[in-house]
Amino acid sequence: MTQPNDPNQQPPHANQPPHPGGQQPYPQPPGYGFPGSPPPPPAKKRRFLKFAGFGCAGVLGLVVVIAALSASGDDSGDGGNTAADSSVSAKENSPKKKEAQQGGGPVKVTAERAEFSKSILADGSDYTSVRVTVVNDGDDEVSVNPLYFTITDTDGTKHTAELGVDEEQIDTVDLAPGENISGTVTGKGTFTPKYVTYTDGLLGDPTRVNVS
Repeated sequence: MTQPNDPNQQPPHANQPPHPGGQQPYPQPPGYGFPGSPPPPPAKKRRFLKFAGFGCAGVLGLVVVIAALSASGDDSGDGGNTAADSSVSAKENSPKKKEAQQGGGPVKVTAERAEFSKSILADGSDYTSVRVTVVNDGDDEVSVNPLYFTITDTDGTKHTAELGVDEEQIDTVDLAPGENISGTVTGKGTFTPKYVTYTDGLLGDPTRVNVS
């Protein structure tokens, strides 16, 4: 039996054009593909988990680095103390630098006041000369040079040798064992000599003698 048609009822898809091929399109979510529609919300939860995992790893790494630095600082501190102790021990055990000998040892030196004998190289300044004698009583060769001598006066002032101003200046020679040489050492100015210091080769052990 035929049912009467409802005047308010419309046939399905009355306002939609038929799809080619007679197939109906798949239903699409509301707002998809239309201009002005909001994009799907981002997966905030997954990104938060990533940041949370990175933050935990970073904090753990920072703790490990701080612990390593602390241990390194303690070790370096102990090493510094050990090095300081070793340095102190080395200083205590190392032989002290030899002080100036009083004319003894393998090289014997004597000194006495002498008159200044002006040479052609001397200018009009005042000079003071001391006659020195060097004797090699050792087994090795000894070098003698005017520059190896200094004169210290009674005021404590040290005078270096003035070269070529005294005619009787001591020569530059190498003394074999048993040899000796005498000559003058001259300082610039007028002063009272107190003692003479001789150093073999400038870097050797100094020998100091009083001026008689």
